[in-house]
Amino acid sequence: MTAARVLVVEDDEDLRAAVTTELAASGLRVGQAGDLAGAHAELAADYDCAVFDRMLPDGDSIGFVHRRRQDGWAVPVLFLTARDSVGDRVAGFEHGGDDYLVKPFAVAELTARVHALCRRSGSGRPSVLRHDDLEMDCARHEARRAGTLLTLSDKEFAVLEFLLARAERAVGRDELIEHCWDSRTDPMSNVVDVVVRRLRRKLREPELIHTVRGRGYRLAAR
Repeated sequence: MTAARVLVVEDDEDLRAAVTTELAASGLRVGQAGDLAGAHAELAADYDCAVFDRMLPDGDSIGFVHRRRQDGWAVPVLFLTARDSVGDRVAGFEHGGDDYLVKPFAVAELTARVHALCRRSGSGRPSVLRHDDLEMDCARHEARRAGTLLTLSDKEFAVLEFLLARAERAVGRDELIEHCWDSRTDPMSNVVDVVVRRLRRKLREPELIHTVRGRGYRLAAR
């Protein structure tokens, strides 16, 4: 299967390089641009997903995306921004965004979200994951248990998505740290256990996330 293709539009060269390197290492083909003019030229080719910094040297990218949406452009878009107000996030979605990540962020989390958007665009896996009465819409960044919307932090969402995509399989703590945290996280820390403990509380009974002695965790109905 041909690897999905992602465009990264970011004017900070160091951040663009870090994101491009991580996405490429995860198996994606990555194009890049530093402004909207460069994005316009790159998008003459086919992409499965695009990552846009909100504020670029030649304008706010939500206007650029909105105009392309009006012309029928359907490629999933993730916005990166330092703006974290509810109004800013709503504006991003209303102007054609599919996901929204606030800086600073873990590059591993960005990578997981990009893969989810690529699956939504038709690269082979559904954007909605289900197991028993748990449903997760990765593109809309929503999770429900027995129809009830769960209020999850970005990290909780990332960990639950990783476990749900591997339902019934044991997942090690080191795997979770590698995919849901950045490279600076101490693999001997208890960050995974803390997030899993919060998830268990929010998911309520009957328990879905089980401890596998000596291995890590497994998401399973029983």
